[in-house]
Amino acid sequence: MASDFKLDAIGQIHISVEDLPAAVAFYRDVLGMTLLFEVPGQQMAFFDCGGIRLYLGKPESPDFHSSPVVYYRVGEIDAAYSALAARGVEFEGAPHIVHKTEDTELWMAGFRDPDNNYLCLMSETPITGPAQ
Repeated sequence: MASDFKLDAIGQIHISVEDLPAAVAFYRDVLGMTLLFEVPGQQMAFFDCGGIRLYLGKPESPDFHSSPVVYYRVGEIDAAYSALAARGVEFEGAPHIVHKTEDTELWMAGFRDPDNNYLCLMSETPITGPAQ
């Protein structure tokens, strides 16, 4: 039975930050994420990210510093890009195709948070055939 075990669902992702109040303001007010709670007396804040908990925290030591790349799935990448740009997000480039199959195109647009962590919008869109 142990051979059937596999990791599957992600429960929480940690992102290291140096200035927790600035990070909380960015993720809550600019990105529009739901703040779940902050831990009193500790440099920790937790957000809901579509059922996955996003943990922002100031590392207690360099050994605990994380540098993940978080990809946010969005339905309409151009609308998400425009909304976040209007809130002051500085993208590193416009949405662009990074992969294409017969049926879908994968679009992405990257940006950084106040601690220079790389974040990215991603959208998989179906390829529509010629009009009939």
